[in-house]
Amino acid sequence: MEAPRDDGEAAARRPELTGAEASDAALVARCRTGDDNAWRELVDRFSRYVYAIAVQGFRLPQQDAEDVFQEVFTRVYERLDSLREDEAIRPWIAQLTRRLCIDRLRGGARESDADIDELPEVPAEDELTAIEEAFDVHEAMAELPENCQQILDRFFARDESYRTIGDQLGLPPGTIASRISRCLDKLRDTFEGRNVPPAASSGQVT
Repeated sequence: MEAPRDDGEAAARRPELTGAEASDAALVARCRTGDDNAWRELVDRFSRYVYAIAVQGFRLPQQDAEDVFQEVFTRVYERLDSLREDEAIRPWIAQLTRRLCIDRLRGGARESDADIDELPEVPAEDELTAIEEAFDVHEAMAELPENCQQILDRFFARDESYRTIGDQLGLPPGTIASRISRCLDKLRDTFEGRNVPPAASSGQVT
């Protein structure tokens, strides 16, 4: 699968990519070559993101969310050539997901004879922002050393105490507290490196 590529001069004019964008761009580049493993990795990387927009953002029921999920990645596969900048894959997928969620809501309204004009176009912006931030944190966590991932998961996701974590890891509670603090600093640095305005996709979403 080939797509028009920017020349070297155009690439040089682009701002420096964040780690996330560079990783996404490399993955898209592999997809363009027909790498099946890359396609599976792309779906795995963005599956939670797409599903969260559909379920948490647009409040779609499970079956509708699954249909949107399938349609999103079908279109990504079929229309990757329309994406001019590989690093813009995430905002492109987000835009496509939103469009398909709205179409699904409108279709449901037609079937139930609801007033389509009263149907909200998008969910509250703070909900979508929260989804974006949660995805950023999830990706930033994946870049931390394994010991940091483990200790932050135990403390925040599993709500384990310093003592419980220390007993499991064979460390005193004071050491656990200091390690959590250091790991949070690393997470903050990684997260802030990702917290940049999304690039324009330069592709048409239909």
